[in-house]
Amino acid sequence: MLRNIEDLHGFTIEALDGDIGAVTDCYFDDVSYAVRYVLVDTGRWLSGRKVLLSPLSFRALDWEHRRISVALTKAQVEASPAIDTQEPVSRQHETIYFGHYGRAPYWAGTYLWGASPYPYPAPGPAPSAAELERERRWNWETMDRNDPRLRSCRETTGHHVRATDGEVGHVRDFLMDDRSWAIRDLLVDTTNWWPGEKVVVAPEWIERVDWDHSTVHVTVTRAEIKNSPAYDPYRPSARAHEGGEDAADHLEKPGPGHDGQVRGEDGAPGRGDA
Repeated sequence: MLRNIEDLHGFTIEALDGDIGAVTDCYFDDVSYAVRYVLVDTGRWLSGRKVLLSPLSFRALDWEHRRISVALTKAQVEASPAIDTQEPVSRQHETIYFGHYGRAPYWAGTYLWGASPYPYPAPGPAPSAAELERERRWNWETMDRNDPRLRSCRETTGHHVRATDGEVGHVRDFLMDDRSWAIRDLLVDTTNWWPGEKVVVAPEWIERVDWDHSTVHVTVTRAEIKNSPAYDPYRPSARAHEGGEDAADHLEKPGPGHDGQVRGEDGAPGRGDA
């Protein structure tokens, strides 16, 4: 099911031996557009220290009670390496992080989460062949060479979205698949262009992100975005993988360059659902 990432804010993180703190942000990598960590404010327990926790350490996600249980002890979290969340987190920092927890990193495998399309055993039916193919990584060697960085969802919220023929609006939120933790859409507020509306922009449409100028450039026109499936907050799960129409499927076109790959800021390939 698709969920608004903003709705994760405030979720309690429950370790094996007690609560750790609450989610204040999520971090996605700027190549695959998958949420790789939640940022947790530990409050009075660690004097307000903030830590990153990977979904690879999660055991369950409880939307009803707004809790995430993790397969970690409080001591493990307390001893975790410090990461400067004021700057994009590099692959080098992530390598140290996974070394501390003794886990294989998500880039060590074929799928979105290494050996699996999901970060932890998810409820529901086994993935179909189409789902497995969707979450298959396109080219790990290229990804490693590009050294993707982790980006804050909170900081990316508000970025301008620019179509090929003009500005569309700004990023309001992200829609995430709560099984794979992949970002399926950017939710865009079009107030200054199309009052009272919100539209979805698929990561497959992203040509590049100008992080210095807070602008997301997409390869489609304003008319194509306006004619794409409307965002319905009461039916956020109505997408292709659940019987609904996917924004990218609506246009029936691959990503930038017509090779199924999204381009990064330097023009190198990004995510493709090949």
